[in-house]
Amino acid sequence: MSPTAFASRHKWIHIGAIVLLVGFVVVGLIQYKAVRSTNQSLDKANQLTDELVAAGFARPDPATLARALGEDGGIVCEDPASALKSALWKINMSNGATGPGQRPVIADRRALQAEALVLKVYCPGTLHRIQEELDDLKTDRTVKRDGGDDD
Repeated sequence: MSPTAFASRHKWIHIGAIVLLVGFVVVGLIQYKAVRSTNQSLDKANQLTDELVAAGFARPDPATLARALGEDGGIVCEDPASALKSALWKINMSNGATGPGQRPVIADRRALQAEALVLKVYCPGTLHRIQEELDDLKTDRTVKRDGGDDD
């Protein structure tokens, strides 16, 4: 059998090898992007964890923060100064009732501080846009903390 006949009979082997090689390259690129994204998410989560601990909060799990906020802050950074986000945020600081029983409350200043730290780390360009609104809210020490200083 001549070499040309052998190559033409087993052409499918060459095509299969090329398809597999291209498939491995695509999978490798996808995996590289996922690992890079995960590393960036963990870097941001570790930065936020350090900020929270420095402010006196309990140390959250960085892996949980990375999954929840990703590398860009996710929904937290999607226009936090918009009227809708502001209204939803203020509703979450109510007494927890629904309908006519719902009332605004004096929020704990540390909850606002934690939110500001998240914005500072994940979307620093937006914190200044809502800082005035945060400063206008009436806050106080409303959550009892075990031992240690607060504020």
